[in-house]
Amino acid sequence: MAEKILIYDFGSQYTQLIARAVREAGVFCEIFPFNKELSFTSDIKGFILSGSPCSVNQKDPPVLNIELLTQYAPVLGICYGAQLTAKLYGGNVEKSDKREYGRANLKISKFEKLFSGIPESSQVWMSHSDSITQIPKDFEILATTSDIPIAAFRSVKKELYGLQFHPEVFHSTEGKRIIKNFLFNICSCKGEWTPANFISEQVNILKQKLGSSKVVMALSGGVDSTVAATLLHKAIGDNLYGIFVDNGLLRKNEFEDVLSIYKTLGLNVKGVDAKIHFYKALDGKILPEEKRKAIGKSFIEIFDIEAHKIKDIEYLGQGTIYPDVIESVSVHGPSVTIKSHHNVGGLPEKMHLKLVEPLRNLFKDEVRRIGKELGIPDEMLSRHPFPGPGLGIRILGEVNSDKVQLLQEADNIYITLLKEFGLYNAVWQAGAILLPVKSVGVMGDERTYEYTIALRAVTSVDGMTADWAHLPYEFLAEVSNKIINNVKGINRVVYDISSKPPATIEWE
Repeated sequence: MAEKILIYDFGSQYTQLIARAVREAGVFCEIFPFNKELSFTSDIKGFILSGSPCSVNQKDPPVLNIELLTQYAPVLGICYGAQLTAKLYGGNVEKSDKREYGRANLKISKFEKLFSGIPESSQVWMSHSDSITQIPKDFEILATTSDIPIAAFRSVKKELYGLQFHPEVFHSTEGKRIIKNFLFNICSCKGEWTPANFISEQVNILKQKLGSSKVVMALSGGVDSTVAATLLHKAIGDNLYGIFVDNGLLRKNEFEDVLSIYKTLGLNVKGVDAKIHFYKALDGKILPEEKRKAIGKSFIEIFDIEAHKIKDIEYLGQGTIYPDVIESVSVHGPSVTIKSHHNVGGLPEKMHLKLVEPLRNLFKDEVRRIGKELGIPDEMLSRHPFPGPGLGIRILGEVNSDKVQLLQEADNIYITLLKEFGLYNAVWQAGAILLPVKSVGVMGDERTYEYTIALRAVTSVDGMTADWAHLPYEFLAEVSNKIINNVKGINRVVYDISSKPPATIEWE
């Protein structure tokens, strides 16, 4: 990378928002735990210190050698990062009379590089229980609020700044402008980190790393694996061997539709029909965890068989993205949290292959922008997330081919109508769930005793929390009528209005 910002994480819930704001400005950044040893390189243009649930006055608070950082590049402390800066340089930080949380009005008293072009008064977001009551010697106050006499400050001798508020959150109306001022006015960044530049650089890296080596990769039809495969193909051509497994738990026509898109993209992909294998593995299994394990184990078995048909494979490609590999920080110290890709968990160890993960430095929204630049169709890039176990965890209870077909038909009607009504892109994730419940219905002069379908649709940013989508009544009525009239075996449709938490997005 030509330039980057390092973000030191003290455990704030907003740390990834800082990273997103920096990257949206066209500057690459990475998140590190606060106690990770610094290995300074010339491409590092600045440091940002995050907030934290901790107090600088607690016993053994998380600390960082800020003075060392300032010897290399400018530093911006946010909330806890600002409080730590003040305390380490001789200022005072004390417990506030009350926890300061929510909107506040920022009054800028000294305009300089950090607040260039910012209105004298603007809304900011506070989230802290400690306050800086006295700045250190050789520091000056830049801004205040009605409750906080020191809302922003800086060193007069070095490029060291502190903000008591959170510029990275949506509620700080000028927050991203302030971050940009730090990046461009103070750190002298150029802002050249664009999708096109990333692709060019990543393809060159992959060419050098892989050479003429062969790479095998499991493809799911999802955004991450598709973009990763397209990047790899751009670097090594048909030395990338994609394997797309039909586990019998995909959406209606998905196997054929996805293979067609892969063919259009020029990818070297083999489709494998393994429906019977998966249905046998699921036979008699009712509990969600049993089903997940059976699906995962079956996938590894099929993928391993198919991969061994290809000679001299050296690498396993994965669509791992940045949130999967960030070292998360708890108040008790750093802990590494790495998620396994739902399709390939356990494969690297089993197959003794080296890993190649071209997207491991990207957030999900960045993956979509890269995909668009690569020419991947929007119908694939804008797809809702779909669980790795597929319809296997949207059929409550035992899974068989008849139930899968019922759910595929109902789900297809639901998703198609979401698109026709212009609601698909307003929803983060949607799907139908087949309940193990039959009820009495009346169709014509006949009584029926058939299954119930639950519709699920949520709004979310990252899936960590989600609210049920407030879909129009007339839309829900149309979906219900169409499913009941067209899918024999279903005579009742209900809508799930649970949020996460306490519920989950999927039912299993």
